Amino acid sequence: MSGIDIETKRKLREMGAAAFLEALEAQDENLVLGMAFEDRLQLVVDEAHSAFNHAKVEGLIRRAGLRYPAADLRRIDLVEERGLDRTVIAALGTCGFIERQQNVVFQGFTGSGKSYLGCAVAKQACQHRIRAHYIRMPDLEEAWALAKDKPQGTTKFLKKYAAFTLLVIDEWLLDHPDESMRSMLLELLERRYDTASTVFCTQYAKKDWHQRLGSGVHADAIMDRIVHNTVWVDTGSHNMREHSTMNQ
Repeated sequence: MSGIDIETKRKLREMGAAAFLEALEAQDENLVLGMAFEDRLQLVVDEAHSAFNHAKVEGLIRRAGLRYPAADLRRIDLVEERGLDRTVIAALGTCGFIERQQNVVFQGFTGSGKSYLGCAVAKQACQHRIRAHYIRMPDLEEAWALAKDKPQGTTKFLKKYAAFTLLVIDEWLLDHPDESMRSMLLELLERRYDTASTVFCTQYAKKDWHQRLGSGVHADAIMDRIVHNTVWVDTGSHNMREHSTMNQ
C-alpha cells in the first residue's frame, strides 16, 4: 500500500480521512512485509481510529475551558484525610451519573479542592466523548449581562448553556444573584432538568442556598430542580492550596 499518488491523497483528505492517510504513510513496510492486505488494512484503520479519538478528546477538553486542564480523578491527593469516598469518586469517573442526568455538588471550605474536582469530572466526561463546559458563576453572570444587550442574546445564551451535556458551575452562589440572574438560572436549570447534568462547586452548605438565592419563589423553584437528583460530595476543610505549596 505504499506509493500513493498525490491525487489519491487529495481525495482522502477531501473526504476527511486525513488520519487514515497519516496512519497509512506511517506504516513501516519492513514490519508488515508479507502480511495479507486485510491484516495491513486493519492495522491502518486501528491506528487511524486511535488518532481520531485522541484528537476528538483533545478538542473536547480544549473547548471545555477548564480552569485546571491537567485535573485527573485518578490523581487526587489526601483522599482519606479529606474524608472523600473513593467509591463515590470512582463512580463519578465512570460518568454514569451523566447517563442518569444526575447533578453533582462539591461543597466544602475555600481551598478544599472543589474546582479541581469539578474540572476533573469535566475532563473525564470529555474522555468519554461527552461535551462538557466549565464556567465560574461570576463569569456566567457577566455573560448573561452582555447577552441581555444583544438582539436574541438571551435566547442564544440559554440555548448555548442548556446544550452542554455536562455543565460545571464553579463558585456557585459566591455572590447573591439579582432578580434577572435568578430568572435566568431557573430557566436554564429547567431546560437542563432530566436532560443533562450540572456540577456545582460551592463553599455554601445546602441549608444556606435558599437565602443566598433570595428566599422567594425563584429560590424554591431553582432548588427544586437541583436537590432531588444530586450526588453530594463534601470536600471538607483541608486546605489543598497549602498542601500544594508545601509539596512544591
